[in-house]
Amino acid sequence: MRSTLSRRVVTDLLAHADVRTDGARPFDLRVHDEGFYARVLAQGSLGFGESYMDGAWDSADLDELLFRLVAARLDERVHGRAELWAALRARLLNLQAGRRAWDVGLRHYDLGNDLYAAMLDPHMQYSCGYWREADTLDAAQVAKLRLVCEKLGFAPGMHVLDIGCGWGTALAFAAREYGVSGVGVTISREQAAYARERCAGLPIEIRTQDYRELDGRFDRIVSIGMFEHVGVRNYRTYFETARRLLHDDGLFLLHSIGGEASVDHTDAWIEKYIFPNSMLPSAAQIARAVEGVFVLEDWHNFGADYVRTLRAWRANIEARWQALPARYDERFRRMWRYYLAAAAAGFRARRTQLWQLVLSPRGVPGGYRSLR
Repeated sequence: MRSTLSRRVVTDLLAHADVRTDGARPFDLRVHDEGFYARVLAQGSLGFGESYMDGAWDSADLDELLFRLVAARLDERVHGRAELWAALRARLLNLQAGRRAWDVGLRHYDLGNDLYAAMLDPHMQYSCGYWREADTLDAAQVAKLRLVCEKLGFAPGMHVLDIGCGWGTALAFAAREYGVSGVGVTISREQAAYARERCAGLPIEIRTQDYRELDGRFDRIVSIGMFEHVGVRNYRTYFETARRLLHDDGLFLLHSIGGEASVDHTDAWIEKYIFPNSMLPSAAQIARAVEGVFVLEDWHNFGADYVRTLRAWRANIEARWQALPARYDERFRRMWRYYLAAAAAGFRARRTQLWQLVLSPRGVPGGYRSLR
């Protein structure tokens, strides 16, 4: 009786997205374990994602299925225990301070450079490409790097800080193409080791360090795909730190995924399996944190480009999976596939965005000229 009721409730919810269980269309959901229905109602998005990882359900077109669910906002209709706990933790704790600030490095970015090398472009960029005039992932990522450098007006002799430098790509590109020197910081030891090799022979220092511990002065600051790990309680500190480090005539470019509404925690499944202690900033949260610290010169949204980027990553990783070490087992593979498909669904439904902000300490004399 209880299982029949759970099935009926979940089936009715899916109907709002025009998705059927055991339907004939590629994006329909095929259930292999009847416990799936009760699990989703009890655990929400966590139960939905975990049950896919466990093989309790499948879809021939996972991308389209997840897009329909996200576009129909079914995540707002079911709230599991894990989501309630995440909300409580976010209210009681600063999840991105102290040792917790390093969790995402240990649990996500330190998974292994082999995994990311199989998925990403040759430059190892784990952020949205710029597809305006690009036909391939590599071209889109080079275009993004050049867009960043041109927006910041890089010139020979400038000293640049990269907050969250990843595998060192942006600094290495800027040093070779624009003649700058710089410092890159990351909380991932795996990334730092790789970045030091990539930047060998260039005037670049790579540090394993929290951004709050930084010192020095810089002509330009860039931060690509790191702000999602800062947390709303720390936004003001983050921008004040950047201001302290930036010369008065400098520029700061922030590249970040953004959410449609202000929150203080992330999805329960993403929190557990992908990005612990993360959250997406809203436009309002950023604006409040920047007020009185920086002049907002430019705000550029090209979030739709993330759909193509994520699909390219998914194609790469699926094609190269068999060459990866055995520690990436089938459950991990399903987890990673679900992660990339769910992320693409959010951008395709335009519920998540990709923003590039250009900030100046005192305003650019005569005005900043946007480059797009």
